[in-house]
Amino acid sequence: MFRISIGAATQGAAFCAAVAATVAPQSAFAQGNYPAKPINIVVGSAPGGSNDLFARAIGKKLTEAWGQPVIVDNKAAAQGLVANTYVAKAAPDGYTLVVLSSTFTTSAAIMNTLQYDPIKSFAPVAMLAKGPLLFTVSNTTPYKSVQEVVAYAKANPAKLNYATSGVGSINNFTTHLFMASAGVKLTHVPYKGMGPAVTDLIGGQTEILIASAPSILAQVKAGKVRALAVTSPARSAVAPDLPSLELSGYKGSAAELWWGVLAPAGTPQAVVDKLNAEINKAVAGADMKEFFLREGAEPAPLTPAEFGKLIGSEIARWKQVAKAANIQPE
Repeated sequence: MFRISIGAATQGAAFCAAVAATVAPQSAFAQGNYPAKPINIVVGSAPGGSNDLFARAIGKKLTEAWGQPVIVDNKAAAQGLVANTYVAKAAPDGYTLVVLSSTFTTSAAIMNTLQYDPIKSFAPVAMLAKGPLLFTVSNTTPYKSVQEVVAYAKANPAKLNYATSGVGSINNFTTHLFMASAGVKLTHVPYKGMGPAVTDLIGGQTEILIASAPSILAQVKAGKVRALAVTSPARSAVAPDLPSLELSGYKGSAAELWWGVLAPAGTPQAVVDKLNAEINKAVAGADMKEFFLREGAEPAPLTPAEFGKLIGSEIARWKQVAKAANIQPE
């Protein structure tokens, strides 16, 4: 079983400290006149993905509140690293933001050649939403519960294949959490993206896929694959009929996707706080709750400090998992 050591809390605190150290002096101008021009939200994925949809939804809310256009700039390359690098090097004035997901922390856990520091190069602004991954199996398998999967996997080590969207993906890390908790060994089949992974699960080329709700829930509802559990600590409103792995006895397997907003380090705290307050207000609305639920997530507003602590803790946790499971970048 993987456990979060005290290093996770330490790294979370380090993120907050780094943010505080890089905050520029506050000014009445920054606090009183922001935003005075359009805001750019950078997204490291193509239009139509969850990051893009969430960025556009929150951008619309900011435009409605402040009257300034919010432009979504898709920089779909290198699993978001190009977008992250662009924002890390942008002017720290609150006019260039990035919407990203928890893949940010899994990448940071295994990559030593990033062109930015995942802790020091950003100011956490706001968390938008969170959601479980779904433990799914191919309809070509006989399994009706996770316990049946585990029983077979223990009797037949490495005979079952699990798909992911690539080495170092959140699917890869979360499946390793499950394997460690259940005491089983599965064989990894990495794909270049979630689309082909889902296609092969449907076709029976792989047996297991732990995937985000936006990636797999439609296939579950259509009866093309079978969902057995969620990875959230408890049951989730996203798939209320499914048990959680954690509460089913697989301790240490809990993991959730999240989506949030970062700004370049040094962005004035008054600007960060203003963004956080308006984003949290938008996220709490009934229409946004309904929107997130349709996309496989639930609203999850946090303060900038709380969001920074979460990011630091997750990076530390995934580093432990990567070391124990020997997950290395391709």
